[in-house]
Amino acid sequence: MIDPTTATAAGNETGTAMLELEDVTVRFGGINALDSVALTVGRDTVCGLIGPNGAGKTTLFDVISGVRRPTRGRVTLDGVDVSSLGVARRAHRGVRRTFQRVQTFGWLTVEDNVLTALEWRGGGGGFVADVLGSPTRARRERERRTRVERALELCGLVEVRAEYAGSLPIGIARMVELARATVDPPKLLLLDEPASGLDQTEAERLGAHIRAVRAETGCAVLLVEHNAGFVMEHSDRVVVLNLGRVLADGSPDEIQANPEVRTAYLGDVHPTAEPATGDGVDNDDTNQSHESPAR
Repeated sequence: MIDPTTATAAGNETGTAMLELEDVTVRFGGINALDSVALTVGRDTVCGLIGPNGAGKTTLFDVISGVRRPTRGRVTLDGVDVSSLGVARRAHRGVRRTFQRVQTFGWLTVEDNVLTALEWRGGGGGFVADVLGSPTRARRERERRTRVERALELCGLVEVRAEYAGSLPIGIARMVELARATVDPPKLLLLDEPASGLDQTEAERLGAHIRAVRAETGCAVLLVEHNAGFVMEHSDRVVVLNLGRVLADGSPDEIQANPEVRTAYLGDVHPTAEPATGDGVDNDDTNQSHESPAR
């Protein structure tokens, strides 16, 4: 991780898409939660995803992360079709996600919560390496601890590292989840209302951390957030969903000036206003308490 104060918003230098959605459709009975959605997000790009309640934003996140199989369509990550892969295999390929309701391991400390994100890589050598004090195991453990330490610093969590996650205020718990999602460098970072419950200082730290992760890893970031001002400030590009379809796609300035968007979502108000939260039929798919295990 690098210091967010030195991170800059670089462009999509390679021109290669990190995420591509083709004709993605999800039906719940006779209702189309998503209807032929096509979306491309380039490397090193923060793409804001906004829309009114029930637009299908959380359902789209579920499809991208592998929680839900689409009725029709294809999901491509870094040039590889991952449509048939489950959550774990997509995570191993670099998909990281936070949820509308924070999901931390409430019975673990903050530091251990972040450390869990690196466990899947293994320590090398198994039980025998532990018993014999393998140099390889020791080196990997030092590397993991260094990554965790940096993530804690960037998210402002050093002072609470030994506290149990289940006892934290929601704003701090959200930063724990973000640290866990980014301690292992992502290819695609899905942030579902990450600024919800954060005060101004925490929101500024969140924005800086998003820029730092994007600048260091070149990952694509897909950001769902009901605070339209936060989206416009931190996104290179904004996509608007309405009734399961893409209504508009453009720069923050273009989206704010789009009359259809202002009518459907912004309500012809100043872009920094915060619309009502919630996402209709697709919210219940992911809502968990922050003491539940992360998916």
